[in-house]
Amino acid sequence: MGRRRFSVAALLVVVTCAACQSEGSPAQPSTTTAVAAPAGSEPTVIAADLDVPWGIALLPDGTALIAERDSGAIRHLQANGDTTVIGEVPGVAARGESGLLGLAVSPAYATDQTIYGYLTTDDDNRVVALRFDGRSLGEPAPILTGIPAGSIHDGGRIAFGPDGTLHVATGEAGDRPRAQDPSSLGGKILRINPDGSIPADNPTQGSPVWSLGHRNVQGLAWDDDGRLWATEFGANTWDEVNLIEPGGNYGWPEVEGRSGEAGFVDPVVQWSTGEASPSGLAFQDGALWVAALRGERLWRIPVGGDGSLGEPQSLFEGEYGRLRTVVATPDGAVWFSTSNRDGRGDPAEGDDRILMLRP
Repeated sequence: MGRRRFSVAALLVVVTCAACQSEGSPAQPSTTTAVAAPAGSEPTVIAADLDVPWGIALLPDGTALIAERDSGAIRHLQANGDTTVIGEVPGVAARGESGLLGLAVSPAYATDQTIYGYLTTDDDNRVVALRFDGRSLGEPAPILTGIPAGSIHDGGRIAFGPDGTLHVATGEAGDRPRAQDPSSLGGKILRINPDGSIPADNPTQGSPVWSLGHRNVQGLAWDDDGRLWATEFGANTWDEVNLIEPGGNYGWPEVEGRSGEAGFVDPVVQWSTGEASPSGLAFQDGALWVAALRGERLWRIPVGGDGSLGEPQSLFEGEYGRLRTVVATPDGAVWFSTSNRDGRGDPAEGDDRILMLRP
């Protein structure tokens, strides 16, 4: 197995508990504001020379797993900066935006040693469960299959909510009507139990669909009050941050951005597509953190106690290139990854990288 080392003292995570763009509360669109990063908060590189990192999942011991999109490999990032390939997930069929995408760690990992991955096969996108005993990776066991796949709009983020259910963000894979079709798993946020069964309190009995009308969701995060937020790629006009309501219809492809039309949930924040292409999302230090691909920046959006959002702040614009994933660590840091080797970026020395910011 391949081994890389990027030794930095800062990696001491302590766990105490275009025309059709692809990855590219006020009634009016939010006006974005570019601000400088707070003094003393320059990011530190904690991993380098990665191959299109996509999913990043923290383990209870403070180390992390990293999914590499195109190779299908999962790397184990140690506290001293070592990264070692623990295995390649079989059946990954990477093409365009698809491949090995999101990762999540079981809430019961201490007893079940299970991780979850979202991947593209020759036939579909799917969610699989795998055992990881700290040394080697087990065989994948599918728990959700039949998610539409393509070379664009594959979604791919997976995350466990506060109630222990697994949320799965999907795209419409380039077939717009799927987003409004309740029988399709494409263009949705799905909610399932860790074994793949459907929770009894989902909006429609027997269906994993939690919300619909999405174009391509790649970010999921809960705030301290349990509200679920999601980032979504627009087509030509507006990228979005949405507050997710069970059973909510977010309008695609009938609308893009705020429409005010009955039956559709408007985004809480919207940007022009050149400012964002929002992928990963995390909540930390009272704010949402959004990784922007085409926008090549990290967005910080303050969250009020009532769920209202403050003015979005643009950080590190153009400094690190395309940004893909954001992770909130238990010790208060924010990790974010570059995506400059995904075929649409301009790789710098050391790319792709994971960086750590202390807000």
